[in-house]
Amino acid sequence: MSKFNIEDNHFWRGLLSRTLLVLVTVAIIVWFLPRNSGPQFRYDVGKPWMYGSFITKFDFPIYKTDEAIKAERDSLADEFEPYYAYAADVEKEKIDEFMSDFKNGIPGLSYDYVRIIADRLHRIYQAGIMAAPEYSEINKDSTNMVRIISGKQASSLMINCIYSTIGAYEQLLNDEKLAPQRAVLQKCNLNNYITPNLIYDKERSETEMNDLMAGIPLASGMVLSGQKIIDRGEIVDDYAFRVLNSFEKEMQRRSANSSEITSTILGQTLFVAILIILFTLYLVLYRKEYFQKPRNTTMLYVLITLFPILVSLMMKHAFLSVYILPFALVPIFVRVFMDARTAFISLVTMVLLCAAAVKYQYEFIIIQITSGLVAIYSLGELSQRAQLFRTAVLVTLTSAAVYLALQLMQDNSIFTMDHSIYIYFIMNGVLLLFAYPLMYLIEKAFGFISNVTLIELSNTSKDPLRKLSETAPGTFQHSIMVSNLAAQIANKIGANTQLVRTGALYHDIGKMEDPAYFTENQVGVNPLEKLPRPEAAQMVINHVTEGLKLGEKYDLPRIITDFIMTHHGEGKTKYFYISYKNEHPDEPIDDTLFAYPGPNPFTREQAILMMADSVEAASRSLPEYTEESISNLVNKIIDTQVEEGYFTDCPITFRDISTTKQVLINRLKSIYHTRISYPELKK
Repeated sequence: MSKFNIEDNHFWRGLLSRTLLVLVTVAIIVWFLPRNSGPQFRYDVGKPWMYGSFITKFDFPIYKTDEAIKAERDSLADEFEPYYAYAADVEKEKIDEFMSDFKNGIPGLSYDYVRIIADRLHRIYQAGIMAAPEYSEINKDSTNMVRIISGKQASSLMINCIYSTIGAYEQLLNDEKLAPQRAVLQKCNLNNYITPNLIYDKERSETEMNDLMAGIPLASGMVLSGQKIIDRGEIVDDYAFRVLNSFEKEMQRRSANSSEITSTILGQTLFVAILIILFTLYLVLYRKEYFQKPRNTTMLYVLITLFPILVSLMMKHAFLSVYILPFALVPIFVRVFMDARTAFISLVTMVLLCAAAVKYQYEFIIIQITSGLVAIYSLGELSQRAQLFRTAVLVTLTSAAVYLALQLMQDNSIFTMDHSIYIYFIMNGVLLLFAYPLMYLIEKAFGFISNVTLIELSNTSKDPLRKLSETAPGTFQHSIMVSNLAAQIANKIGANTQLVRTGALYHDIGKMEDPAYFTENQVGVNPLEKLPRPEAAQMVINHVTEGLKLGEKYDLPRIITDFIMTHHGEGKTKYFYISYKNEHPDEPIDDTLFAYPGPNPFTREQAILMMADSVEAASRSLPEYTEESISNLVNKIIDTQVEEGYFTDCPITFRDISTTKQVLINRLKSIYHTRISYPELKK
């Protein structure tokens, strides 16, 4: 297959994967977006209308406010007459029971009293007896009435014409003929013969109540098509507020129509697709290298998709306020793991996507973009946990300040503002503090590494650096020197200082498996001299493969083990290669016996390490340390590396290489400067 065909296939595969990524992202976001149709406005009674002249395009009713409807329902409930069924058999049963119990009369009284009590019970039952708790509830207003169902007839009766069980008993004892014998009658337990004969008809009462409530009109007027409701600058009064509120309700009702829903979905799809395509084009044009690492791309698209989904769910279920969500997490994570420009683009894309779901877009966009910018500015290189706390505080204060400014622009009075939203800003700041533990999860899930983790890895008191210092002290000191040189170079040319410093500390850890084979750990004896040149070369080359094994053993991040693989690139062990070639001038040589496995550096930081490592190691063999000898050494080594193509796969410039040379020359001159000889005191 030709080179052009390979490049062609690579192009089409990349285009297909990015197209699928865009389509899937758009589909997920649109699926969760709420289906709100029509314009959405912010307005309050007593405040000016901030938009243009509002003229209706269709007829709609003026809906009553929830408070007005509730008041009408309460009024109907107060006037409602509950239904009670008259149980005629209760009277006969209880009077028969009384006559049976006192068939021989009441002790101490004549038999006439039995007939009198039976007659009074009959009168009370005819009036109606109700259970005491129900009677007390209805009798709160003596004018309340109930409807008594007797057969197929229902008649209204005032509550004070009915007895409760307690009232019936008192009425019986207070009768003018029975009152003189009250003491005797109280011993007869006459309350046993008084039972409610008016039974609450729950089904009929609830049906009637529901019919009444359903009959309450929800509207109190109409707005005609073409009618002007309010103009810019006019104060929103109660009537205008009800009309605007009615318009929003009518739009929600109309959105249930299938054609309206289709139109809304098409609009949302177009809006989301434009934003996601623009975001993808930014990556293609300015951050193409992120597409070479699928985990990087996955994290970006997950972050800008997650928050629109959360906002949509909160808007659908009216759960708290969207301002409680820590939107600044997106720019924080992208800034820490990638770069500031991508963090800003991600922030804008995510906020605009979320704005499609919220009601007051202008206010939301301004607050979130401003607070996100503060989060980006406040995080240069994250190296301490205190930086996240400071960022959370600054984001909270910024959100509150911007909201206050917007309110002052509209209200002109600090006392009439809604202050409850500041609680959500504070809660947002608290949730931002979870960025630290979440950062660890993102590192593990997407294969990133933060400066905090790099600082933890560079702690020389922990394995494997501690073991390196014990088993190969010369290599350890060499690694320290290289890390300092590389860090200064990175700082000068704008590379990742902490990354190259940490990578340099680990680049030679493979040497602690056989430390005696490396000159910096030897004390006069070099075991490599006794070995054949190819075998000796392999012993040196093995420190790369052994380093990778140790990196896997200690679970080092891939970005660190890359320094182990690339610090020699695909170069040769020149001492053994040249020696063998001189010893066998006419013999063909297998170059792979003397070559490192590579690959060559593919990042600026790896290139910096290769140059610093080679120069620092070679500088130990200089017979004298003068400005000329150091300059010649640095230029010779780095120029040779450039000529042999070690840096063709990494984005380092000639300007960076020139700066690197100058830093190395200056640093080696200061390290190996000639000290002044102190004079001896003459005796």
